[in-house]
Amino acid sequence: MQTVEHESFDAPSEVREFPHGRGEILRVGDSVISRLVLQPGWRWSQDIKPIAGTDSCQAPHFQYHVSGTIAIKMDSGAEFVAGPGDVTSLPEGHDAWVVGDEPVVVVDWYGAANWAAATA
Repeated sequence: MQTVEHESFDAPSEVREFPHGRGEILRVGDSVISRLVLQPGWRWSQDIKPIAGTDSCQAPHFQYHVSGTIAIKMDSGAEFVAGPGDVTSLPEGHDAWVVGDEPVVVVDWYGAANWAAATA
């Protein structure tokens, strides 16, 4: 039987700080959901790559874009821009960066458990 749970990004289970942003992590039942707040100047290959230790982001994502504009380039060379109201499903193997002067806020239902987490 499923139980009722109520969590809020106002009091996340964990906050992961990194250059130009933060990831706010909620644990709800067996799920991990994150809200990423990425400031202008943020780029995965500059700000997260040193934490992840991989050449490109290896976390798959399923995200709802709340605000701001982000460019995404897949390792295959495919490139696109996502903004408010968009939903993206990304396999592993990509870079991303904030476009413009507005912070990017996305809610990620997949890939949040290990994203921007320091490896031991």
